[in-house]
Amino acid sequence: MRTRYRWSAPLALLACGGLVLSGCARFDDTAAGQTFTPAPVPSPESPPQVQEHGDGSGNGPRTGPAQAPPSPVPPPQGCKDFDKAVIATCLDTVAAVAGLPGEGSAPAALAGERKTGRVMLASSGHDATSFAQLDVQADGDGGLTSLALSPSYVEDQLVFAYVTTASDNRVVRFAKGQAPKPVLTGIPKGSTGNRGALASDGSGALLVATGDAGNPAAAADPNSLAGKVLRIDVSGKPATGNPTSGSAVYASGLHSPGGICRSSDGKRTWVTDHPASGPDAVYRLQSGQPLSTSAWTWQDKPSLGGCVDFVDANGILGIASSTGMQNVPVNKDGAVTGKPTVTLDGKSKAATTYGRLSSMSMINPQLAVAGTVNKDGGKPVSSDDRVVLIVVSDTGGGPGKD
Repeated sequence: MRTRYRWSAPLALLACGGLVLSGCARFDDTAAGQTFTPAPVPSPESPPQVQEHGDGSGNGPRTGPAQAPPSPVPPPQGCKDFDKAVIATCLDTVAAVAGLPGEGSAPAALAGERKTGRVMLASSGHDATSFAQLDVQADGDGGLTSLALSPSYVEDQLVFAYVTTASDNRVVRFAKGQAPKPVLTGIPKGSTGNRGALASDGSGALLVATGDAGNPAAAADPNSLAGKVLRIDVSGKPATGNPTSGSAVYASGLHSPGGICRSSDGKRTWVTDHPASGPDAVYRLQSGQPLSTSAWTWQDKPSLGGCVDFVDANGILGIASSTGMQNVPVNKDGAVTGKPTVTLDGKSKAATTYGRLSSMSMINPQLAVAGTVNKDGGKPVSSDDRVVLIVVSDTGGGPGKD
């Protein structure tokens, strides 16, 4: 019995095997005198089963054990993409996505363009439509870099965004057809280090990851909002229960965050970082603890972006990057159990590539969405930039091998 990734197109299988990236784990390889053994994950020699998928809902027919690889998906023609995993095309640098609820309906997400500030509604089987327009200044790595639904989105239909303006980085909120309103302003802005990330903390508050604005020392300065994870209420005030009463600071030590993600049960929260110097890293986020000890680091700096926690389903923390999907094996206690692999790099036997992945978000426990940024330093195809679905399915057991 095993659990495996699959994309919502027959060819694009997310196997846990693939190119192993160089990394530096900060954990002890021995415990109680026993040798460390990585958690069992599918490998190229023992590939997962392929599962066909039709409409992006996760209910397509199963094909059973893996057979010969299917025929390649034809290349896009203009803005038409023949890959059924792709739900929006011809956008510009999709640096922010937010999955939308709606069980039983076509999968949908909001997609934000970093440079233009345009927010689009992407839905399986439909052309993308305009949802909102935010005023942004895309200096350096700034602009529109994150979207998150209100903790009470079903009732209030509000969306939060992390944006760069002429004077600062800030959090704003908006609804379809309404002008955005500032929520938290005055986050330092610099020539670099302007990326930010948003996520609900699961208890009605918002987590806000901020860059260091090009000043690494600001990450450790308790009086600066730069280089922090902040926890605020939906009005922008410090949330109740923060480490220091009256302060929005939840954790310190970031430089250029790519994303924040939580497990479905709320037991694990992760934040990724792509500092100007030093390796890329992913951290386990815990209240009041500095981000000084990473869960894993990448010396080759693949520009980590958003993340999704599939750990309860198949033991994988998925992270978007410029080289594809980083698959970090993690147990339910939040400990990394082996070296990450990369998929969706075009090198795996049954995998495709979408180029540079940046943003990621869950739609439901079985479905995630990712955005590409190939027009920002990549090699775009005619249908870039795109919004793509990722489906995780379970055959009836935990991670395992044949």
